[in-house]
Amino acid sequence: MQEQTVCGTPAAAPRTKKPDWLRVKLPIGESYKQVRNLVDTHKLHTICESGNCPNMGECWGAGTATFMILGNICTRSCGFCAVATGRPEAVDWDEPQRVAEAIYLMKVKHAVLTSVDRDELKDGGSIIWANTIKAIRALNPDTTLETLIPDFRGQWENLQRIIEVAPEVVSHNLETVERLTKQVRIQAKYHRSLEVIRRLKEGGMRTKSGIMLGLGETKEEVIQAMQDLYDNGVDVITLGQYLQPTPKHLPVVRFVHPDEFAEYREIGYAMGIDYVESGPLVRSSYHAEKHIHSGRNK
Repeated sequence: MQEQTVCGTPAAAPRTKKPDWLRVKLPIGESYKQVRNLVDTHKLHTICESGNCPNMGECWGAGTATFMILGNICTRSCGFCAVATGRPEAVDWDEPQRVAEAIYLMKVKHAVLTSVDRDELKDGGSIIWANTIKAIRALNPDTTLETLIPDFRGQWENLQRIIEVAPEVVSHNLETVERLTKQVRIQAKYHRSLEVIRRLKEGGMRTKSGIMLGLGETKEEVIQAMQDLYDNGVDVITLGQYLQPTPKHLPVVRFVHPDEFAEYREIGYAMGIDYVESGPLVRSSYHAEKHIHSGRNK
């Protein structure tokens, strides 16, 4: 997932006022409260909370959530993410069963799993990944799955564990354009992320990746990143507006207008990408249940 807090990023700049199209409703309603209680009771981590997702109210109100496994402390320090960075706690081998039970109680039809990076582990956390998918399927045979995975530092035997348990969708985020990768994703590599997508596709997976806009990229660079993903076998692309989690994180360079997001959607479909989810509030798991199917005939 490569999403963490940051050290040594540029000094905090005054925040630009968010435009009207980025306003969201606060989480309310009984369905939201029920999910909130289940997450707390089962001691689960969700990227909805850790990542300060603007769609938490909508998604949790619908009774869905993206579960973050392998703890909530990451070994990487990307400049955009609100997840804490540091020394993670020991692997919790009971976590797969707890996640499976929560999905059962929530009656989730399509579950999204993600994780922090666990670079200190030889397997990169891939064994817990595989065990969680198996546990969910054992208890929830009708639930479809999307997994938003890290790059496993290019240790491809760890990636192979994900391919072998074959989630319906496997996602790995490019996050930004090539020029900004070193600044935005300090320990990640642009072409290694592309190779993750390529290897997943070669393994028979339905592949997905996401890009954040508003970090200083040009339109031409966004289109090139989309083309690079398509050339490496991506099926689904999400494009959304970057929002600065705290003053310590990378500042928003600009707020991208909804019309520009709509233009990227059309460009993506013209390239041949099977599903393009593009809008200011789009995040990796937004409308994830729809990404199992083609979006070209919507």
